[in-house]
Amino acid sequence: MSELRTDEAFSGNRIAVDAPLPRVAVSGSRIIAANEKLIILLFLLTLPLVNPWVRGDGVGYYAYLQSPLIDHDLRFANDYLAANESFVMAHVDEQGRLLPRLYTKTGYVENHFSVGPAILWAPVMIVVHEAVLLADHFGAHVAANGYSRPYLLAMALTTACYGFLGLVLSFRLARKYFDSQWSFIATIAIWLASSLPVYMYFNPSWSHAFSAFTVALFLWYWERTKLQRTAGQWAVLGVMAGLMGNVYYPNVILLVFPALEVLQLWRAKQRDSGQLSIPIQKLALGWGVFVVVSLASLLPTFITRQIIYGGPFETGYPPILTWNWTSPVLLKILFSSDHGMFIWTPVLILAAVGLPFLIKRDALLGGAALLTVLAYYYFIASYPDWDGISSFGNRFFVSLTPIFILGLAALLSSFSSWLGKTTRAIAIACPILALLIAWNVGFIFQWGTHMVPARGEISWRTMVHNQVVEVPLRLTHSLETYFMHRGEMMQHIEQEDIQQQKLEIKRGE
Repeated sequence: MSELRTDEAFSGNRIAVDAPLPRVAVSGSRIIAANEKLIILLFLLTLPLVNPWVRGDGVGYYAYLQSPLIDHDLRFANDYLAANESFVMAHVDEQGRLLPRLYTKTGYVENHFSVGPAILWAPVMIVVHEAVLLADHFGAHVAANGYSRPYLLAMALTTACYGFLGLVLSFRLARKYFDSQWSFIATIAIWLASSLPVYMYFNPSWSHAFSAFTVALFLWYWERTKLQRTAGQWAVLGVMAGLMGNVYYPNVILLVFPALEVLQLWRAKQRDSGQLSIPIQKLALGWGVFVVVSLASLLPTFITRQIIYGGPFETGYPPILTWNWTSPVLLKILFSSDHGMFIWTPVLILAAVGLPFLIKRDALLGGAALLTVLAYYYFIASYPDWDGISSFGNRFFVSLTPIFILGLAALLSSFSSWLGKTTRAIAIACPILALLIAWNVGFIFQWGTHMVPARGEISWRTMVHNQVVEVPLRLTHSLETYFMHRGEMMQHIEQEDIQQQKLEIKRGE
C-alpha cells in the first residue's frame, strides 16, 4: 500500500505512516493507476449499452431540462403529451387531454420529480442545443426541440458519465482505507451486480445514477476535509449537500456524516483533551456556513416547487405525515419478490455485512455509514410506494452505492486478513462475485424484456427457470437486436409494458 492511514475515531488524532520503502510506494501507486485504468476501460466498453430514450419517471426529470431550454417556461403539458405511450395512457382522458387532476392550484401541470438531474445535464445540453441550432442554420434540418437524436444521445451519455464519476470517486474513497485490489473488486461488483446498470444505461433519464454520483462527491469531499475543515471548505461541502438534495430528496439523510463529525469534535472539546486545535467558535461558524449554503443551494428546488405547487416545501408526493412510520415494511423491502433489495440484488447483503468491519477500520466513517443506511432503510420502508412500482430491485437504494462499495471492500479486506493469504481470498471471492454479476445481468435482461413483470411481485420459480434455460437461448439474439434494431426493440418493450398496465387496471376494477 502506498499509504496507511487511520483516524482514531473519538480522539481526533490522525496517524500517518509514511512507508520507508520507495519501491513499495511506487508499486502501490502503479497498482492503483492500473485499477483506475481498468475501471475506465470497462466503462468505455459498456458505453454502447447506453439507451437514448426518455420514458416513465424520466419524462418528469427531463421536462425540467427540455421545457426551460426549448420553451423557456415550466409548462409541462407538451412534454407529457409527447411522452412514451404508456406514460401518456396514464395521464390523459378519452379525448387525449391531460387529466384535470394533473393541474395544481397555480395552473401548472404537476411535476413532483426533482430538478437536480436537469441541473447536471444542463452544461452539456446547452452546448448541444447551440450546436443543433448552428447545424440547422447550415441546412442540417435537425429538430431543435430537445427530443431529436443529438439531445437524447447527449442526455444518455451524460448520465452514464456521471454514474462513472461516482464509481471512480467511490473507488478512491475506499482505497484510502483498504488495499487497492479490494477497493477495485468491490467497485466492479457493486457496479455490475446491483441496480445501478439499469439507471446508468437502460433508463438514463431517471435520477438514480445522478444520485449515486452526488452522494459519492459529497462523501469523497467530506472525508478529504473531515476534522480539519475551514469555513470555505464547509461552504463547498454545503454546495455539494444542496446538489445532493436537489437530485434526490432522501439524500438529506447523508447529513448524518457531518453531524456526527461535529458531535465528535464537540465531545473532544468537552473532554478538553488538547488534541484538537479547533475552537468551538470556529466549529460553530463552519457548521453555520454549511447550513446556510446548503439551504441556498436548494433554491432551484424551492423555486420550482413555489412556481408549480404554490409553496417552496410542497413536493407533490404524499404528505410525509401519512407515511407508514409506525408500520414500516422492514422485511418486505429486503426480501419481497416485489423488488426486495437483498433478494433481487444479493451482492448488497455482502456490502451490508461489511459495514461493521468498516467501523473497525474507522469508527467515524463506519458509524456514520451504518447510521445512514439504517435511517435510509427505515425512511424508504415507511414510504407508501416502497417497492418503487416499476423498478429493478429497490432502485431507491442506488443512492447508497458509495457506502455499499465501502462495505463490500471492508468485508473483502477482513476476509483476506482472516484467511491470512490475499491470493487465496481472491481465489474464493472473485468467482462468487463473478457469479453474482452474471446472475444480475441475466436478471436485468429478464426484467428489461418483460420475461418477469416490471411491476409487482414476480414468480421466483419462473425467474430461475428463465435464468437457467431461457436467458442463455435469447441473450445473444436480443443483444444483436439491441445494437442493430434498438428502436424496434424499445417499441416492443413499450407495448409489453402497456399490456401489463392494462392487466393491472383490469385487476383493480
